[in-house]
Amino acid sequence: MTKSGYPYPPDEFDVAVPGGAPVGVHRAPRSGWSSAWPFLLVAVVCAAVAWGGITLLSGDGDPAEASGDPSSSASAPVSPSASPSAEGTGGASSSPSPSAEAQYPGDPASANKSAETVIGVYNNGGEGMDGMAGTVATNLQAAGFEGEIHPLDTGAENGPAPDSVAANTVLYGGDRADTASAVAEVLGVDPANVQPSDDVAAHPTEGVWVILVTPPANAG
Repeated sequence: MTKSGYPYPPDEFDVAVPGGAPVGVHRAPRSGWSSAWPFLLVAVVCAAVAWGGITLLSGDGDPAEASGDPSSSASAPVSPSASPSAEGTGGASSSPSPSAEAQYPGDPASANKSAETVIGVYNNGGEGMDGMAGTVATNLQAAGFEGEIHPLDTGAENGPAPDSVAANTVLYGGDRADTASAVAEVLGVDPANVQPSDDVAAHPTEGVWVILVTPPANAG
């Protein structure tokens, strides 16, 4: 640059030195960006390093999970579902539903306890059952049965055969379901063991049989 084109006033840097070169020259002032960009570069690098470290730690150090490898999730074992037989339907625990309460085949309140009803009480028990048929006959009379009551042993003529039943049973013939149900109720015989019988229907006099295997619940 020629001296005529130099825009700055002369100063100590314009003093010539041996050799003819000036001591110094003026330079244009530096812009703010040229001073700030090194700091911005360092900040960006630090942020990138921090993000990479957080990503690695959040993946628990598992390279497959950090890289998003789908094979890692596909190979994970699947927990078996609960067995339907163990849980039952609707997530509920399975348990048998209670059966309907057993009902007598007749209405005990409508029993015919008059003298026309003859009852046979047959002892089919073993040890400890001596005299039980007589005790039951007495209990039935006390309960209002006015007809004849025959205390006998199984095997008697026209009566039930020995060991013909496994539990205390009341059998009836014809339309005597109400009376048989009343007898069973008095003695505490299970309603399931009150049943119709052709043998009772064919008996010449008796219309209801009580067959005793064990002492009745209401033997007295």
